[in-house]
Amino acid sequence: MNLQRLREITNCYSGLSIALLGDFCLDRYLEIDPARQETSLETGLSVYNVVRVRAQTGAAGTVLNNLVALGVGKIIPLGFAGDDGEGFELCRALRALPGVCCDTFVQTPLRCTFTYCKPLLVEPERPPRELNRLDSKNWTATPAEVEDQLIAAVERHAGQIDALAIMDQVDVAGTGVLTRRVLQAVGEIARRRPALRILADSRRSLRGYPPVSLKMNRVELGMLLDGPPPAGRAEAQQAAAQLARRGGRDVFVTLAEDGLLAASPDGLVTHRAALPIRGPIDIVGAGDAVTANLAAALAAGATPHEALELANAAASIAIHQLGTTGTASVEQIAQRLDDAMPPGA
Repeated sequence: MNLQRLREITNCYSGLSIALLGDFCLDRYLEIDPARQETSLETGLSVYNVVRVRAQTGAAGTVLNNLVALGVGKIIPLGFAGDDGEGFELCRALRALPGVCCDTFVQTPLRCTFTYCKPLLVEPERPPRELNRLDSKNWTATPAEVEDQLIAAVERHAGQIDALAIMDQVDVAGTGVLTRRVLQAVGEIARRRPALRILADSRRSLRGYPPVSLKMNRVELGMLLDGPPPAGRAEAQQAAAQLARRGGRDVFVTLAEDGLLAASPDGLVTHRAALPIRGPIDIVGAGDAVTANLAAALAAGATPHEALELANAAASIAIHQLGTTGTASVEQIAQRLDDAMPPGA
């Protein structure tokens, strides 16, 4: 992709309206100074002194953070938080982001706020080191009342958006945002607006999802085709093409160090090799950077294969950001693609 085409695509971002339906969580980072470690007089255990607390949106919120970094004009989070302290922090973090419209984000006493609490050892001249994470999740079915609010929210925005990204992050089906009823509502929107770009991602499985574009990793691709993960790139390309033909929608697959691929229902498959590693990396959030860049680029009129190239560069940028869940701006993506271009190209 040359610079002119990149600008044609990304210059559209400020005029886009993208909704993000999924499981938002609070990422809370506890920065620990090991030099201030003490021993508890009561228990004899080590005491870790937290010297700084950071909070930002996580899970589906990481996709949202990437959309913000890209300069998307209007971003609509569709999800829920609890009526608790973590919910207050999450909603405050969402409202502080430019372009984010929280008018239909649900805050309810019927749910606790999905939270990842991440203790980090922070030492001078060393990368932050994450300790055991402390999670807060919902383990019971999402109440019908909350489902009704989510369905009403997505229906309200369905006719006014350029793209819809949906992201399931929970461990137990039916306990988060993308319940069976909510997915049925998404399927009805897809039927009414066949031209609307809808991109789905799930940490558990995309099986049973409505006919929308799918983004997954190698393991999830094998699961959807009732087989083992494709062993190599050629096998993954063949499997993705099969799934795209069967579903009639584009399929995107992340292959870790083997890069990314896209398959269209017409049989066209494109692969992009992972860009070179340039130092220490943290892969957390790389897939979310891919999801955000695919959604924005497709909404701006990029082909699936152009969107793949932008997403591949964004993932390369995100993994080199340590101690946080990384994002990538348009300028960073442009620079990364330029750096990766062979001399004289």
